[in-house]
Amino acid sequence: MEIVFFIGGLIALIAGAEFIVKGSAKIALYLGISPLVIGLTIVAMGTSAPELAVSIQSGLEGKEGIALGNVIGSNIMNILLILGLSALIHPLKVDQRLVQIEVPIMIASSFIVYFMSLNDVISRNEGIVLFSGIILYIIYTLVKSRKEKKKIIAEYEEEFGKKSELTKTSVLISSVLVVIGFILLVKGSEYLVEGAVNIARYFEVSEFIISILIIALGTSLPEAATSVVAGLRGENDIAVGNAVGSNIFNLLSVMGAAAIFTPGGIDVDPGALSVDIPVMIAVAIACLPVFMADHTITRFRGGLFFGYFIFYVAYLIISAKEHQYLTAFNWIMLLFVIPLTLITFVYLMYKGILTHKNQKHKK
Repeated sequence: MEIVFFIGGLIALIAGAEFIVKGSAKIALYLGISPLVIGLTIVAMGTSAPELAVSIQSGLEGKEGIALGNVIGSNIMNILLILGLSALIHPLKVDQRLVQIEVPIMIASSFIVYFMSLNDVISRNEGIVLFSGIILYIIYTLVKSRKEKKKIIAEYEEEFGKKSELTKTSVLISSVLVVIGFILLVKGSEYLVEGAVNIARYFEVSEFIISILIIALGTSLPEAATSVVAGLRGENDIAVGNAVGSNIFNLLSVMGAAAIFTPGGIDVDPGALSVDIPVMIAVAIACLPVFMADHTITRFRGGLFFGYFIFYVAYLIISAKEHQYLTAFNWIMLLFVIPLTLITFVYLMYKGILTHKNQKHKK
């Protein structure tokens, strides 16, 4: 029965997010908001809606481990799994704006969440600070979008349409879809959290592990669908921007809202502070050299991301069950994986700096 609740809640979450994204995008177009702004704000918020609904619901029920694990897991998966898979399918071009603005914001937000977690709790006041950050980011994005290149604007128009294509009837239908979407989000999050808690009890693992693995994977499906499809269509700005933008929304709006609505704030799991949040920060930092080198996520780099995702999931499973191979796994990490990773990313950073210098020289 727990599996039925979990899967039913997950389906409702994904459907609700899809209804909200499609419906609100058309309403925004009808009101005269540009497709670019819709892509950078409404779609990013919409694809983060499952994480937001689950985190608030779990916070209200006192299951803050789920709220925290959901955000951390989703952020790791958005980069390693979603961008990794997208780049394996089709190499992704990265716009310079992401390297200069969005990625540094994502890295800074990750560090802020880490420092807030050092006293083992993210308080309501700290949640307000985080949520204020997303409001400032949205305002900045709206102002900045007016100066975007025509190519990027055309790409978003192709994805979300134009105002001239809409009628009052289609806007009315879109409004109904948004309402249905919010209902599905609320009910879906209730069922998903209830199912996850019962599954955790059955397998005798923590709610945090269930949330960082299973719930995070489920709530990341909207980002996965958006990025993979955009990548196949060659809409690289949407594919990469959606993943990075969603991470920023997760850290600031989802974590912020969860801390605000959770009585007493979000208690931080010791394992999250020592392993998972540092991994999230490392993944965010890794985006800089990977994105800077030729401004392209090649198939090799996508495979690198995806490989690290498999390695991270294996570590979570082994550590959750306190398997006998955990010590050997840690030694492999220390002696081989970490040194090779550092060498690879130093090389990519060097290549990225050369790319940047060559571009400046051409100008």
